[in-house]
Amino acid sequence: MGKKVTIRDIARLAGVSVTTVSQVLNGKGNRFSKSTREKILKLRDEYQYVPDFHARSLIMKENINTIGVLVPNVSEPFFGSFVEGVQQVARQEKLIPLIFSANRDPKLEKAYLEQMVERSIDGLIIASARMTTEMINQALANRELPYILFDRNYDQVGTRVQTDDYHGGQLAAQHLVELGHQKFLYLGVNYLTENFKQRLAGFKDTLLANQLAFNDEEDVLRTDLSRQGGYEAARAVASSGATAVFTVNDDVAIGLLRGLRELKVRVPEEISVVGYDDIALDEYIYPPLTTIHQPIFDLGVGATKILLDRIDHKRQSEQVEHFPVRLVRRESTAPYRMV
Repeated sequence: MGKKVTIRDIARLAGVSVTTVSQVLNGKGNRFSKSTREKILKLRDEYQYVPDFHARSLIMKENINTIGVLVPNVSEPFFGSFVEGVQQVARQEKLIPLIFSANRDPKLEKAYLEQMVERSIDGLIIASARMTTEMINQALANRELPYILFDRNYDQVGTRVQTDDYHGGQLAAQHLVELGHQKFLYLGVNYLTENFKQRLAGFKDTLLANQLAFNDEEDVLRTDLSRQGGYEAARAVASSGATAVFTVNDDVAIGLLRGLRELKVRVPEEISVVGYDDIALDEYIYPPLTTIHQPIFDLGVGATKILLDRIDHKRQSEQVEHFPVRLVRRESTAPYRMV
C-alpha cells in the first residue's frame, strides 16, 4: 500500500471489525482467539501500522487533552526548564503538549497563537512579555478556551503563575550591600519588559533605602538579551567604575563574565556579578555564578496543573499562584576591596 495504512485497512485484511483490531492492538483482546490476535499483530508489523491519535481516542473513548505552550525561545535554558516541567505533568496526565517557540517575535507569537486555536486544543500556556490580555482574547475569537499566563507581563489580568521579581531585585541589592559595595550597575536590555523593570525597581529601592546612590541614567546599561549581549557589554561595565553588577538574567551574566575575563578584569576580586534565574549552567562556569533562584521547573509544573484544573472546571474563578525566589551565593561575588 502506497498510502498510510489505517485501522480500517488492517480490519479489512484480517477479516474482522475495527473494534476487534483496536482492542487487540491496545492489549484488550484476550476474548479473541489466539489466531485472530496473531493475524492482526502480523498485519500491523507487515504494513508498519501507526495508530491515528484522534481515531484511537474516539474508539477507546479516552479523554486525552492537547494543550498549546507558547514561549519566547525554547532554546534558552530558562524556557527549556519551564517546558520540562510542562512535559512532566503531560506524561503523568496523558496530555499532548504542542510547543511553539516564537523567537521573541511578536508577529510570530500572534501567528502561533492563532494556529493553536485552529487546532482545537483544549488549553493554552502563554509566556509572552508583549501579548496583552486583549490581544490574546482577540486571537481566541471569543472561544471559551482556558489559558494560563506566565509572569511576563504584570499588567495582564487572568489566571497566571509568577514569581516576585521585585523581591528578587531586593535580594540581589541586599547581598551586595552586605558585602560592602558602594558603586553599582544594572545591566539590563534594550527592551525592558515589566518583569525586568520590577527587578530593577527592587534593586534600586533597596540601594536607596541603604543611603547608596543609584541613578537610572548613569547606572543602567542596556544590551541584547543574550550571552553575546553580555559579552559585548563587558568593556562598558569595566569602565563604569562599578564594583558590583546585577544583570537582567543569567545568560547575560555568563556572557559578561567571559568578556570581563578577556579584558583581564578579575571576578570577584575587582567586580562582583549577580545573575538572575539560576539556570543549570551557573554551577559549571568560572567563577560559578551568584544568582537569584527561580523555581523554573516548578513554574512549568504549576502552570500545567492549573490549566488542567481550568479545563475540567471551565467556570473556575481566576487565580494567581506565586512561587518564591531566593539568593544562591556562589563565587562571582565577594566583599568589596579597596583597589
